[in-house]
Amino acid sequence: MKEFLVEVTTAIPEGTDPAEVDRRRAAEAARARELIAMGHLVRLWRPVGETRSIALWRAVDEAELYDKVLNTLPLWPWMTGTVTAVESHPNDPGRADATS
Repeated sequence: MKEFLVEVTTAIPEGTDPAEVDRRRAAEAARARELIAMGHLVRLWRPVGETRSIALWRAVDEAELYDKVLNTLPLWPWMTGTVTAVESHPNDPGRADATS
């Protein structure tokens, strides 16, 4: 699978019922657990003091990332962001094929 760095900011539409926000957040957490189990969501960070999130995702390609992963997130309609395809750098200490 290919890897993608996805940076998003979630903006709840003004006037949204707080119960709907709570429902979607709970559903988002449940869906994230499913995507972790499926190997799609690898890491998830939130920069200190910010509301945006940065995540490392895996998918066969960008189309699958959108169609079968990101578009299935309950909060996705409220998210804006960027998707960047990434690959391991030759000096990446986490590379599976790195040698000592």
